[in-house]
Amino acid sequence: MSSTLAPSATPARQRARWYWSRGLALGLLAVLLTLTLVAAALAVWSVRRPFPQLEGEVTLPGLDAPVEVYRDELGIPSLFASTSRDLFRAQGYIHAQDRFWQMDVWRHIGAGRTAELLGPGGLESDRFLRTLGWERIAREELALMDDETRDILRAYAAGVNAYIAERSAAELSLEYSVLRLQLPSYTPPPWEPVHTLTFLKLMAWDLRSNLEEELQRGILSSTLSASQLADLYPPYPQDAPRILGAEVPADFEAGEADPNPAQAALGRVVDQLAAVEDFTGPRPDGIGSNSWVVSGAHTETGLPLLANDPHLSIEMPSTWYQVGLHCVERTPECRDEVAGFSFAGVPGVIIGHNDRIAWGFTNLAPDVMDLYVERVNPENPDQYEVDGDWADMEVEEQTLKAADGTIQTMRVRATRHGPIISDVFDPLGAYQPPQDVGAREPFVIALRWTALDPGRTIDAVPALNRARDWDQFREAASRFEVPAQNLVYADADGNIGYQAPGRIPVRASGDGRLPVPGWSGEYDWTGFVPFEELPSELNPERGWIVTANNPIAGPDYPHLLTTDWDYGYRAQRIGQLLAEAGGGLTVDGMGAIQMDARDGSADWLVPALLAVDSPDPDVRLAQDLLRDWNGQASADSAAAAVYGVTWRHVLAGTFGDQMPDSVQPGGGSRWFEVVRRLLEEPDSAWWDEAGTSGAEGRDDALSAAMRTAIAELTDRLGQDPGEWRWGDLHRATFRNGTLGESGLGVIERRFNRGPYPVSGGSSIVNATGWNASLGYEVTAVPSMRMVADLADLDRSRTIHTTGQSGHAYHEHYQDMIEHWRSGELHPMRWSREAVEDSAVNHLRLLPPRATSGHGPERAPATST
Repeated sequence: MSSTLAPSATPARQRARWYWSRGLALGLLAVLLTLTLVAAALAVWSVRRPFPQLEGEVTLPGLDAPVEVYRDELGIPSLFASTSRDLFRAQGYIHAQDRFWQMDVWRHIGAGRTAELLGPGGLESDRFLRTLGWERIAREELALMDDETRDILRAYAAGVNAYIAERSAAELSLEYSVLRLQLPSYTPPPWEPVHTLTFLKLMAWDLRSNLEEELQRGILSSTLSASQLADLYPPYPQDAPRILGAEVPADFEAGEADPNPAQAALGRVVDQLAAVEDFTGPRPDGIGSNSWVVSGAHTETGLPLLANDPHLSIEMPSTWYQVGLHCVERTPECRDEVAGFSFAGVPGVIIGHNDRIAWGFTNLAPDVMDLYVERVNPENPDQYEVDGDWADMEVEEQTLKAADGTIQTMRVRATRHGPIISDVFDPLGAYQPPQDVGAREPFVIALRWTALDPGRTIDAVPALNRARDWDQFREAASRFEVPAQNLVYADADGNIGYQAPGRIPVRASGDGRLPVPGWSGEYDWTGFVPFEELPSELNPERGWIVTANNPIAGPDYPHLLTTDWDYGYRAQRIGQLLAEAGGGLTVDGMGAIQMDARDGSADWLVPALLAVDSPDPDVRLAQDLLRDWNGQASADSAAAAVYGVTWRHVLAGTFGDQMPDSVQPGGGSRWFEVVRRLLEEPDSAWWDEAGTSGAEGRDDALSAAMRTAIAELTDRLGQDPGEWRWGDLHRATFRNGTLGESGLGVIERRFNRGPYPVSGGSSIVNATGWNASLGYEVTAVPSMRMVADLADLDRSRTIHTTGQSGHAYHEHYQDMIEHWRSGELHPMRWSREAVEDSAVNHLRLLPPRATSGHGPERAPATST
């Protein structure tokens, strides 16, 4: 009986086990689903937790009267206050609402304390930053600024601190939550005025002019002949534009660098100087800017238009924060009425307009950095030679800390020229000069830089914001010391102008192109160019002023400003488009010029490529695609893709085998001019490929570049040339400056955005720069675009790259990207009526005990 029951019992037990297993699985699934939902809810809560309150009422201690904050559809705030002190306190508050993580990171970088926030991986860069000593210099500057500027910084800091005081780190930004295992008890310290000043040093470093060029020239001078070096640093073209319209002779600010008695030693020093860029990172190709201003004689309204688009490193969030700062009524206690682009961490507006004037910046790129080779006493490493005697270095012991508890100490040494940067680069510290220069002592390298002298640049910001006319504008510009810039100007009376402000050194001898001996004083700075002798222009007859990092003045100008300029492709194209407009320019027309993607190098390189006679089918395919190309580097253009890839291989094939790896050609305007001139020498040795038995010439090199380009495009984009697109190679990825390159995809996806196909390229008006030695990825971009209309400020238009918010997943974290990519500009509302009519959010900041009773003092955070 048992034998007959057993078979029937077995399926029953199997069914029972199946139901039990199924029930367990369903139970586990339910638990997992519950946990997943809880985790998702927690994730959503964590993500939304830092979102700022944009509606209702908030008590802001220290206010004298209520401040109204209106935000438009892109989250751009306009503030209305009764006193300037309230206005800047409120600006600090809203900067902290939207961008506090960015502010916290920037101040840690400026102080050389990144490891305290991001962990021991930051110690190496901290050593370099402590050597530069930005925070120490910023503290010295606190005593130099005007009392009114000091009051502004204090009010701003109070607003920041009011926001962060009542919030945990996790309530301030998602990044703190991601780093909580590393920083479980981190509490952001209060914001101080010195943090604003250290940030300005950081921006000066980003616009540090010619340090890279000096390093590269030094490296090349040890491997190339003087004539070869001159080939790679050609003179400025005679037919290219200058800012002030002057003619420049062929030998002006061009040619070979001045020789000096340390050249034999420097030939070996500079091989090690390339290590500097491993610490600081090279400036991305494309750092620069465009600006131009047009008089009413050329506009539809009869009053000026002013355009500006600074080119900076590609970042997430944007470098800029757009804001309007308005006094309800202009009084002695409230003198501010300004709108434009600010930096989170700095009160006021850097680029923009008030009710009377508008202004814009581009990088003047002056030579304000010199490297000095210092002889060191072999008996005392803390002494260096000055005019045949030994002088004591300045020596300071410093302690570095990391988030994991690591503690290190370091010695910061400086000579009369500046900090010894070779102390933080072991290869430089180990350098020994050759015997043939007659120097037995060890050497160190010191950096002289204008930003390392205490100054009063911060005073320029409120002065510029409040300027009412040309004279007040120039007075404000005279305070703008570092970084030296090109300033363009327009006012409501119809005037346009240009002013070059900044602290520009005057050298006893030499031109600053190469590292120089520091022991004799022969190459020391003897002072700075007086402001009244810096280039300036008001109402030129031609009716416009264009600045695009090109040379400023002609041969009669008595001072050396720089030997490293942009070679004029962008400036020439902007001037051409202004001339073609023939008058009647509008805001839309100015915006269209900003988006122009024509590659000026195509005018001479495409004909040279088409003239190559080759039976190779790939060469002929490249020529066919280029034959009818209009030169526009549009994201959807196959010809632009062929041209960009061919250009990259022209550089690599022509120069790559004759130059050190650390200074491979990256492209850009100087390399355009190098190749343009070289095309006139078909048998130049530069065209010859190393390691071959024959002697290749120009056409061989161009043919090889086209052939290699077609092979690369086929491999990367497919067999059908009709499907090739420049934007499939040339893409912009907006990366979070800290967590965006963590190497963890799950983290990077939360904070980065992109890649996005973009038009443009290096030395193109739409300057999406890329480095040809590395690939096609965008490294620098027009960080914002502005067109100011002096006839009706409400018609002005702007956009910046990413969004107002620094909070990942906030609706204003990335909502500007598509506008920026397509060139769509956004209304820059000015009048209170326009601001209120377009407002999507309205927040009232109230003094203590001044709430209306209609809302909480701190309403729940919302994303709308």
